[in-house]
Amino acid sequence: MNIESMKTDNVTIALVSGDETLICDPQSALDLAMTVKYETGADRIVLDKRTICDDFFILSTGVAGEILQKFINYHVKAAVYGDFSHYTSKPLRDFLYESNNGRDFFFVATKEEAVQKLKDAR
Repeated sequence: MNIESMKTDNVTIALVSGDETLICDPQSALDLAMTVKYETGADRIVLDKRTICDDFFILSTGVAGEILQKFINYHVKAAVYGDFSHYTSKPLRDFLYESNNGRDFFFVATKEEAVQKLKDAR
């Protein structure tokens, strides 16, 4: 796991990348969020989609809802970047759409878009 910290417009954002799955359940999401907060002081995290388990994107597992709830409870905002175009599930597409229109969790195509979303989130 690689954690980089950047400050833009007085907002600290952590960029988390790696080749391994870092988030696979609510506890691993919370562990990651607390590690990032401790190491960087950031409460906004950019994540590569590859660091999140596939079950997250199968809404019937409940993993996505539990993970988002942990982040919200601990006042952590996150943006996940990657290719979401191959998902055909209407409920998942609706979930991604609603998340992107919220204030806490975003799904975008590029790392740059993820940083921008978190920078603008209030």
